[in-house]
Amino acid sequence: MAPPILILRDINLTFGGTPLLEGAELSVAERDRICLVGRNGSGKSTLLKIAAGMIEPDSGEVFVQPGITVRYLPQEPDFAGFETTLDYAEAGLAPGDDPYRAAYLLAQLGLTGKEDPSQLSGGEARRAALARVLAPQPDIILLDEPTNHLDVDAIEWLENELKSIRSALVMISHDRRFLENLSQATIWLSLGASRRLDQGFQSFEAWRDDVLEQEELDRHKLDRKIVREEHWLRYGVTARRKRNVRRLKDLHGLRQQRREQRLDNGTVKMAATEAKSSGKLVFEAEGISKSYDARPIVKNFSTRVLRGDRVGFVGPNGIGKTTLLKMLTGELAPDEGTVRSGAKLEMVSLDQRRENLNPSWSLSDALTGGGSDMVFIGDQSRHVVSYMKDFLFQPEQAPTVVSALSGGERGRLMLARAFARPSNLLILDEPTNDLDLETLDLLQELIADYKGTVLLVSHDRDFLDRIVTSTIAPEKDGAWIEYAGGYTEMLAQRKGEGARPAPAKQKTAKAKKSGDRNSNRNQRMSFNDKHALETLPVQIAKLQQEIVKFHAQMADMDFYARDPEGFEKAAAALTQAETELAASEERWLELEMAREEIEAGRD
Repeated sequence: MAPPILILRDINLTFGGTPLLEGAELSVAERDRICLVGRNGSGKSTLLKIAAGMIEPDSGEVFVQPGITVRYLPQEPDFAGFETTLDYAEAGLAPGDDPYRAAYLLAQLGLTGKEDPSQLSGGEARRAALARVLAPQPDIILLDEPTNHLDVDAIEWLENELKSIRSALVMISHDRRFLENLSQATIWLSLGASRRLDQGFQSFEAWRDDVLEQEELDRHKLDRKIVREEHWLRYGVTARRKRNVRRLKDLHGLRQQRREQRLDNGTVKMAATEAKSSGKLVFEAEGISKSYDARPIVKNFSTRVLRGDRVGFVGPNGIGKTTLLKMLTGELAPDEGTVRSGAKLEMVSLDQRRENLNPSWSLSDALTGGGSDMVFIGDQSRHVVSYMKDFLFQPEQAPTVVSALSGGERGRLMLARAFARPSNLLILDEPTNDLDLETLDLLQELIADYKGTVLLVSHDRDFLDRIVTSTIAPEKDGAWIEYAGGYTEMLAQRKGEGARPAPAKQKTAKAKKSGDRNSNRNQRMSFNDKHALETLPVQIAKLQQEIVKFHAQMADMDFYARDPEGFEKAAAALTQAETELAASEERWLELEMAREEIEAGRD
């Protein structure tokens, strides 16, 4: 194993009386590919800034091998004092660096170098910052959310560039696919401490779940041991009329150990407030086109969106995704063609730039509208502090102004505001920006459970693969095509590895209905699928009863003390039953959706 060229050892840092980092560590060797993961607020960016020499820890060792160059990519680059993007990028070069590399990288990233930094979009600012960091070809590059605001083409270019360079990488990103493609080791930062897995991100989540499960079991064992010791103190000491000081001291030590165990600060609880169902048809577009300055943005596009569809929109920044979305939702009229909207639509939009968040609002006012302590969720009211906790905000943050929130906190605030309003149509424009991986998982579950329709604009390939039922992507000269499935399936269909559903979808409504009747007339469920659809509910109910039984059994305070082996078996059986239940429910849902599609085709 190569010797480390950067070491952070036993790093401690406290902000505002609360420990942020407690004994955190990071070791980087030449050409390492390390991803740094953890929740928003866990200290990931702070640890990178300590490694970059931008923040001094309260205590601990920071070692950088002499002669090693380190460059840091911040989430929000500072362009103050620079007249052009080329000036900014070249400022990262040191004597002896290739003077032309900054201009080359800017060109590769779609910039001329003449842009005014004060007029850059979020994506352009990120590209300029990447050029500045990559141009010197340093020994270590510290990347804080490098894919934020980048489109898929730019993300894939960045992946290839990072694979080809000799620099060691330490990366923070919410983009799973990006981390899976690049990382070879993982540092998990949680509750102030760091753990290292010498495998890439693709192995992290299973490893993390095993660690958390073992910690929960250890806590349970500790709780049971405390109960046994308390029982001995109450009855054993009285019987003997003699206090065993050592055992009493041990009990106090156990209690102190339990108190000092820092538990996770909760999980985001998301639940969208759903309005009454819309009609079966949500949107139908026929031959819509839109041009700006004689440039075709959308050309002769047709589609049909039905209730419950999850439609993804992908493509480079500026290609026209937002224009197409606005035409479908009626916000923008097409130059040609027609758009028909369904009945009873109640739409809620999530703005990617957080522009409808007033920076002077307090967190409480942003959720309540001001003048009240209550949040109205549909026809029910909740205290704002209670609702804040569902999205991982602490009660003391209620008076915090929006401008003081981190990017991740503003993202969670936007989600909290959007999901409080009743809707049957969600418009999500880059909802994954600045969200941590756990929040992304919960957002995914929310969308999966949402009974309405979802239109999603995203550059997150993994999120699209997990969420959407179809993907609309640009071709040439304003043409757009809809593909079945997520981003990966879209790529496969473009390469001819799968069939394109778009031509059939883009017929006239009359022809489409006729084609649907013909194509569905011969669709049938197999005998095995029908049998599974009938028997799975019984199996699910049985598993649910078993889980309730195991929970009741393990709730017995004396169970572990009385039968440690039986407790372990019950815990294992509970885990197995919960796994089987999840698989059975998912299988039943797939079959039920297939049955509904076949029946809908016969109508």
